[in-house]
Amino acid sequence: MGEWSDYFEDFPEENSANYVESTFDPEGAERLRQQGAKVASNVVSDQRNLDAEIQRIVKLHKQPK
Repeated sequence: MGEWSDYFEDFPEENSANYVESTFDPEGAERLRQQGAKVASNVVSDQRNLDAEIQRIVKLHKQPK
């Protein structure tokens, strides 16, 4: 018995990841996945910047002991 990846190589239309909305479009689906990965990467980067800014503000306003 083969792996699922082997089956989907032979029958790409059976792989739901190759559909955009209800249309078989493997290239379009790949573009959407790449766009999603780029957005996720940007969110992670933005969150790191926000966390650093929050820490800077907290440090600036922290009461001395």
